[in-house]
Amino acid sequence: MKKLALSDAEWKKRLSPEEYAVLRKHGTERAWTGCFVGSHEPGTYVCAGCGNPLFEAGSKFESGTGWPSFTEPVGPDAVATREDTSYGMARTEVLCARCDGHLGHVFPDGPPPTRTRYCMNSVAMRHVPKGEPLDLVEE
Repeated sequence: MKKLALSDAEWKKRLSPEEYAVLRKHGTERAWTGCFVGSHEPGTYVCAGCGNPLFEAGSKFESGTGWPSFTEPVGPDAVATREDTSYGMARTEVLCARCDGHLGHVFPDGPPPTRTRYCMNSVAMRHVPKGEPLDLVEE
């Protein structure tokens, strides 16, 4: 997959202030405030920064944490991970594999069969309803 690399100024132009704070500055929306908490619409969740497909709605589950949670990404190359030791915690950060936007974190406490919980920020994603085309953002 070809990386989408933009300058900070270009990201600020493309993203809302909330999207920029999460995707580019590794922020987190407050629990229970995201538009995808409790949503069950069929389709695909894509990166709000670049349109990269991230998660299918069928892998979404109610974790009770206040953030949309998924058991697995759409494929092995959809997301990337890295160690995050901010705030005195050891966690695994989840990034969009195409634009390196911060999406959330992954934890080993999800339901079977994966036992993983991809805990994502709603503001970092867009929902594309089933049957609609997935469009990647170009440079």
